[in-house]
Amino acid sequence: MPEAAKTEVAGRISDAARRPGTPETDAPVLVVDQLVVDHRNRTTGEIFRAVDHVSLRIEAGESVAVVGESGSGKTTLALAATGLGPRGGGDIRLLGHSLSSVGRKQLRRLRPEVQVVFQDPHGSLDPRQSVRSGLKELRALQPKRTAWIDDAALLGRVRLAPELLERYPHQLSGGQAQRVCIARALLMRPRLIVADEPTSGLDVSVQADVLALLREIRTATGAALLMISHDLAVVRSVCDTVHVMYRGQVVESGPCERVFAEPENDYTRELLAAMPGARWRARR
Repeated sequence: MPEAAKTEVAGRISDAARRPGTPETDAPVLVVDQLVVDHRNRTTGEIFRAVDHVSLRIEAGESVAVVGESGSGKTTLALAATGLGPRGGGDIRLLGHSLSSVGRKQLRRLRPEVQVVFQDPHGSLDPRQSVRSGLKELRALQPKRTAWIDDAALLGRVRLAPELLERYPHQLSGGQAQRVCIARALLMRPRLIVADEPTSGLDVSVQADVLALLREIRTATGAALLMISHDLAVVRSVCDTVHVMYRGQVVESGPCERVFAEPENDYTRELLAAMPGARWRARR
C-alpha cells in the first residue's frame, strides 16, 4: 500500500478510537511474571506442564510476538495471560492490576481492555447472526464504550463495504470474516489486541492485507499487540520483540531483527531454517 494511503487509513482509524473512557495509567499494558500452567492429558490422565515459569512484558503501543511450533504452549500462555484460560502459578498484571486479586466488578471493567482475534474467524462468529446483529449485541454489552462510531463507519475502517453488514458468516470470505473480527475488537477500543494465528488458513495476498491492517490499527490507536504465531515471517513483518517458546519455556527473547540475524538458541535456528526461502546467518 502506498505511504499516502497508509496515512489516510491511519487517520480514519484514530480520532475517537485512540483511547477508551477508562482512566489512563503509566503501568505496562501486560506483565506476566513466572506464569505456570498445568494440563491433564485427556487420554492418559497424566499431568504435564504446558507453560513453565514464563515471563514477558508489553508496554503501551508495543508489538510483541510469541512463536513456536504446535504444542509449544504459546496459545495456552496467551489465554492465561488475558484471563481467558487457567493458570496455576505466577502473577499476571493487566494495566497494573493483578488478575489474581481484583474483584468481579474491577475484572468486568478490565476485560474490554483486551480483545482477542482468533485463528478461525468463521468459528469466532455466530452463524445465526448477521454482521450487524453481532455488532448490536456487543453494543448492548458496552453501550458507552462502543458509542463512538456507527456500524458502517466501523467497517470502513477495516476496509469493508457497508453492504457486508447484512451478510452472515457463511457469506464472507476468510479475509472478510477476519476483518469483521478485527472490527469487533476495534469497536471496544482496547489497550491490548491479542492476535492468535490471525492469518492461518488465508492465502498469501489476504494475509498481507490483514497484517497491514493490524499494523495500521496499532499505529493509529496506540493499542499494544500480542501476536501468537508459528510463522516467523509474519512475526518479523509486524512485531518489535519476539519470545521463542519450546516445550512450555521461553528459550530465546529479544528484538526481532536481532533474533533473526543472530539467533542464539538451536531451536530458534531450526525455526528460521524451516522458513520457505529463508535467508539468515546464525552467529557461530
